[in-house]
Amino acid sequence: MKLYCLSGHPTLPCNVLKFKSTTIMLDCGLDTTSVLNFLPLPLVHSPRLSKLPGWISKDGSINLEKELKECAGRVFVDSQPEFCLPERELLDLSTIDVILISNYHCMMALPYITEHTGFTGTVYATEPTLQIGRLLMEELVNFMERVPKAQSATCWKNKEIQRMLPGPLKDAVDVWTWKRCYSMQEVNSALSKVQLVGYSQKVELFGAVQVSPLSSGYSLGSSNWIIQSHHEKVSYVSGSSLLTTHPQPMDQSSLKNSDVLILTGLTQMPTANPDGMLGEFCSNLAMTIRAGGNVLVPCYSSGVIYDLLECLYQFIESANLGTTPFYFISPVANSSLEFSQIFAEWLCHNKQTKVYLPEPPFPHAELIQTNKLKHYPSIHGDFSSEFRQPCVVFTGHPSLRFGDVVHFMELWGKSSLNTVIFTEPDFSYLDALAPYQPLAMKCVYCPIDTRLNFHQVSKLLKEVQPLHVVCPEQYTQPPLTQSHRSDLMLELQPPPMPYRRCSVLNLPFRRRYERVYILPELANSLVPSEVKPGISVATVSAVLQSKDNKHTLQSVPKAPPVPPSKKRKRVIEEPPVMMAPKPLLSGAVPLEAFLATLQKHGITEVKVEETPDGHILHLQAEDTLIQLEEDGTHIVCDNNEPLRATLRDLVLRFLQKL
Repeated sequence: MKLYCLSGHPTLPCNVLKFKSTTIMLDCGLDTTSVLNFLPLPLVHSPRLSKLPGWISKDGSINLEKELKECAGRVFVDSQPEFCLPERELLDLSTIDVILISNYHCMMALPYITEHTGFTGTVYATEPTLQIGRLLMEELVNFMERVPKAQSATCWKNKEIQRMLPGPLKDAVDVWTWKRCYSMQEVNSALSKVQLVGYSQKVELFGAVQVSPLSSGYSLGSSNWIIQSHHEKVSYVSGSSLLTTHPQPMDQSSLKNSDVLILTGLTQMPTANPDGMLGEFCSNLAMTIRAGGNVLVPCYSSGVIYDLLECLYQFIESANLGTTPFYFISPVANSSLEFSQIFAEWLCHNKQTKVYLPEPPFPHAELIQTNKLKHYPSIHGDFSSEFRQPCVVFTGHPSLRFGDVVHFMELWGKSSLNTVIFTEPDFSYLDALAPYQPLAMKCVYCPIDTRLNFHQVSKLLKEVQPLHVVCPEQYTQPPLTQSHRSDLMLELQPPPMPYRRCSVLNLPFRRRYERVYILPELANSLVPSEVKPGISVATVSAVLQSKDNKHTLQSVPKAPPVPPSKKRKRVIEEPPVMMAPKPLLSGAVPLEAFLATLQKHGITEVKVEETPDGHILHLQAEDTLIQLEEDGTHIVCDNNEPLRATLRDLVLRFLQKL
């Protein structure tokens, strides 16, 4: 069993598991942190960005003024943002049989895999994962296509030139593999390969293994996966949460008795308590609005935003913010808010019960009805005529490199009354803000990450007790900035097996058993013999048929009788004659009794030597060795066949024949 690791990002995994003749891809996350190296894409012409100076090396030998721009001491690529894809050279991706998706954040690289590698398999995901994943992809494509850039920067990717660039461009990994965003046509084609599954539904893969999704408690429809055969079990835990938020709670009991547990997608903010961050978010928002400023919340169009709106719903009245407008701007804002209300069976019990009242499970429905929350596809059109300040705007993209958020950063960045509040943990907020410096607006970092922290995962692993744990190498050592914090890493016995991008792991357990079915008529013909009290054994002569990874013992076919014929025909090749099976032997040869028997037969000079597996008897006069071991007996006798036959018969006296 092998595991190929195609992504170096622990929360955006992409691994391939080879298990019992099937090749299974576990998630295909897209590392979007690469976009932080690019200039933002403004929706309207930005004089500030267009006047940024080009970059020239200090000695003047490298001039990339057209491709690289300098801003506040940092260098950015002036081109359409590009993404760091999962590794595609480690193995032939056209051999992948299935792709299992754990949540909608971990499927963003799907079109790159299904459309450009010769993939012909099936993708399995839950319905909310598919539908919300489609929205996030649609939003990403929309952001990119709204602001097309004619030029494509490639010179800076030259290895010799990249080495000369200032950081972090100098340290960017695999820049030649970075790719522009896919098209909507590729998205639709990729998602047409998705087959929907429900929690605990068992899906057979070629008769070899069975896969089943379990609720992971992190987001709508998010799953952990069980991959098992009759005798082996692998659990894949990715992006899970034990906190009580809007999704169904995590199913922990089904993870028990795993031979291998592959662990990814732990919290990116192990020291930040999500409840504390929500409180900080609300208080900073209220403080800014009371001072007459605007609040910008760069966020994804699904996920944490549902919890933020719910928190604000309870907070608005107590903080006297009843008249403040809240705007949610995204090409998929309307669909996202509606989807969250219709996937009732994927919600926690508390929200499910509201549906039967009937009430909307999320309170943002009431915020929309009372006009406190308004949603728009973009800043153009209705929004520009209805927009009033001070207000709160939720919009994307959290990287601040594309989407409507770029416009608000340019619009509000010059005033210290305004605040930008970062809630998504995927991007470093300092890197996100770098191309907007110098910035007057206040910045607040309240990362809300509900995924498992190290304390929770240690407790979980003690309960489910897998034999082996495999995880990204980042989880086996403390963070670089807090090297003294040994509580911010996984300490297990035996130690977990770490992996990094491009590593191939031989998973530390071997398949020892295979299930074989026996046909009733063959079973009926067996004659068991008792070898020990309560234990009977029968010998079987049969034909083993293997088809679709299922193995069946069938009766040996009898050769058809040859009809008598007067005419001479060519000699027909007859089917092979089945030999009667030799009797099987069981039992052990007792040493003292065997020596006494040898003496009776005139063999007296016997030297006995003890070995780790049994004994060696040296018959000195006859120059013969007899090895008595647990799993066999060997008689080594040169050129004396009558003696060998005699000794064999003496050994057989002590063994039971079946």
